Amino acid sequence: MPVDTKPALVQATDDTADREFVKGLGLTSSTMLVMGSMIGSGIFLVSAEIARDVESPALLIAAWLVTGFMTITAALSYGELAAMMPRVGGQYVYLREALGPLWGFLYGWTLFLVIQTGTIAAVGVAFGKFLGVFFPSISSHTWIASLHWVAPRWHIGPMVLGGMDVGLNSQNLMAILLVIALSIINIFGVKTGAAIQNIFTSAKVAALLGLILVGLFKGREAVALAANFGANFWQNVHGMHALQVGSNGPIAMVGALTIVAVAQTGSLFSADAWNNVTFTAGEVINPKRNLPLSLAIGTGTVIALYVACNFVYLNILPLAGSADGATILHRGIQHATEDRVATAALSQMFGSIGAGLMAVAILISTFGCNNGLILSGARVYYAMAKDGLFFRKAGKLHPTYKTPAASLMVQMVWICILCLSGTYSQLLDYVVFAVLVFYILTIVGIFVLRRTRPDAPRPYKAFGYPVLPLIYIAMAIFIDIVLLRYKPQFTWPGLIIVLLGIPVYFAWHARRPGTDAQTA
Repeated sequence: MPVDTKPALVQATDDTADREFVKGLGLTSSTMLVMGSMIGSGIFLVSAEIARDVESPALLIAAWLVTGFMTITAALSYGELAAMMPRVGGQYVYLREALGPLWGFLYGWTLFLVIQTGTIAAVGVAFGKFLGVFFPSISSHTWIASLHWVAPRWHIGPMVLGGMDVGLNSQNLMAILLVIALSIINIFGVKTGAAIQNIFTSAKVAALLGLILVGLFKGREAVALAANFGANFWQNVHGMHALQVGSNGPIAMVGALTIVAVAQTGSLFSADAWNNVTFTAGEVINPKRNLPLSLAIGTGTVIALYVACNFVYLNILPLAGSADGATILHRGIQHATEDRVATAALSQMFGSIGAGLMAVAILISTFGCNNGLILSGARVYYAMAKDGLFFRKAGKLHPTYKTPAASLMVQMVWICILCLSGTYSQLLDYVVFAVLVFYILTIVGIFVLRRTRPDAPRPYKAFGYPVLPLIYIAMAIFIDIVLLRYKPQFTWPGLIIVLLGIPVYFAWHARRPGTDAQTA
């Protein structure tokens, strides 16, 4: 059986395209890209919502541990595909090769429309939000140009769709300027982008380590320790939890497994984007070794930091609190002001200076995160363009710097539109379900390729195969089923976005030359 069943013409195109890139990412830079893409603003915010859902210190930690297990398991599984096919485009290529070009396109389509670009927009606005701590004129309420229009809300059973502000304010202007600056910087060679990534990832890892060390050894609060640990640590683990179905549906009583599956939506997004390093595979030095290693080291390190941060929160703030609490301790983790749990923890330790310290940490974190996402995302659209499934010019490299400059610019324009539309946060919610579906399909691809291409070189094989990949698939399917049942406002819109890509695929497919040969 041949090693690769893909037509020789298309395979040669892949290889030629990858050779055009500059090999500028070593193991350190690849690992920093994994870590820097993962660490954004989520770890500083989402624990408040998780705590409100689970109402238990043990289940708060469980949500992060489950997310950690799934993330690391998926990364160790992706290592096999990355070493087997170290090509620009990463996950897009894996889905194309294992399941067919339609599935690869649907992933790339959803990545461009919402997942990658929406994340960059949201992280960029978070940058503007925390910049406003130092410059109060930077605010979502300081409008520069506004349509003063709010989209109508559509009620479909328990779902509520719509409701979005449109316009330019000083906060999303900062996001747009950040996106434009980083997109242009990343034209000037992958080594330039990698250097920025290394500096800012090192800084934000240092900030997280500082928060952890100070929180564990200096910031321990007797009130929080008494409320969160000992017998209280396990409260509500065996009981039933109230969960609203949809946005305005009935209240359902569910068990611990179901409530953790719903609650960890935030933690899954906080730990996401670890796969972005695979998009840059054509620029990684010795990718068959460095890609699997960077995935393992990067995800393992970040998950350890995330879990430790949540123990710090529990050491400083009581889990339960009141939305109208008079003090930081009275508000607790559940009702930290604007869900800024890390800011509340530092403010409890250092007073008003704590808010400034955390704002600086988040500015560093969001800047570095968006650099990694912008750098890597453009490589997927480049690979799609090479297959005739995206704008043709996006498949060209800059003649001097050998970077996908046109792809970076197309991505930049769409991100800026998302920043202006005000829809990025809603869109991110809508694709939680779809993101997990694509992870499931990619890991299924490992089993498919083991059967269809048994003789293909595999410098690294998925750790724990087939048990760990199957466990991941089962866990991800369970979460998707739970979200489909209890959070339809997060699932059906995501499915619609994916399905809309099918007619778009056939439209691109009909336009490209050599269609019959490419889909043989």
